[in-house]
Amino acid sequence: MRFKNRLDLKNRLGFNGKKFNFFLLLFSFSILFSCNYDSKKKVDNDYFQENGEIFTTSYNIKYAYSRSLKNEITDELDRFDLSLNPFKKNSIITKVNNNEPVELDSFFINVFNKSVEVSENSDGYFDITTSPLINAWGFGFQNMDSVTPELIDSLRQFVGYEKISINESGEVIKTDARVQVNTSAIAKGYSCDVVADLLESYGIENYMIEIGGEVSAKGVNEKGICWRIGVDKPNDEAIFIEHDLQAIISLCDKSLATSGNYRNFYVKDGIKYAHTINPKTGYPTETDILGATVIADDCMTADAYATAFVAMGLDRSIETAKALEGVDYYFIFANEDGTFGTIYSPGFEEFIVN
Repeated sequence: MRFKNRLDLKNRLGFNGKKFNFFLLLFSFSILFSCNYDSKKKVDNDYFQENGEIFTTSYNIKYAYSRSLKNEITDELDRFDLSLNPFKKNSIITKVNNNEPVELDSFFINVFNKSVEVSENSDGYFDITTSPLINAWGFGFQNMDSVTPELIDSLRQFVGYEKISINESGEVIKTDARVQVNTSAIAKGYSCDVVADLLESYGIENYMIEIGGEVSAKGVNEKGICWRIGVDKPNDEAIFIEHDLQAIISLCDKSLATSGNYRNFYVKDGIKYAHTINPKTGYPTETDILGATVIADDCMTADAYATAFVAMGLDRSIETAKALEGVDYYFIFANEDGTFGTIYSPGFEEFIVN
């Protein structure tokens, strides 16, 4: 079913509409089954499950193969980390930020090119050069009292995706040496794609990769049906003992990513501000989208647009998504009266398990 208007959303989904602050969509990666949803397919190999940590977050990878590929997966993620981790002194992205000589690898080039594409399609609401602005405001906007218009104006001089490029020789060109890049809003999704490419290089056709809440899935699970991703329904409790599912998503040969500010916002003068910096203004985003889940063919694309949509707001995001082939969304938004609702694109409905 598709919701036709905002007023109908709260009642259709059973929201209480008082203090229903949404927390970041958590994914339940226990396998969920539906008896009559998919035709079952036979899987010959055993399923292996690998768990670990990368980019200060956890990963969970499950795949059907004749042996464990734990070492190969770890090595690939380490190579990825050495390319795009801005906190590693010898990473490629750190050398780019420090204007040091560096040979770009395919990881950096691919994520950079996709970032530019999404920046252009989102009218600049997605921008990997906003780190100076984010740092100025501080984690949780702890520095907000010390931020001045003069500071924001000075920082915006070297913020903007159009101020950095890669030429035909593979060299990074900056219009200002102070330009910095941070790909954290897209890298987790891309890391799922990187692991997927690795698994497919071994001929693996059935897998589910989850890294920091972003997911890539192909083929089927142990029961021979599409992978089930349970999206938790948040509540107002500080500690979650049980998880009520908001929705169950069925993924075959698709990727999913989520960006949200369900509890990470502050209220000033009656206006709710999300913990997202608007790169066009340099100030925190005043947005009605508190969470965006995006499904796309690859996780890098899903991750980037999930971030962009939160910054853009509901109406602009819906309009932008119409022009994006293969991109479907599920938005949690705030109404003017303080209640919350959800709305999703027509294409998203086919992934929801009844």
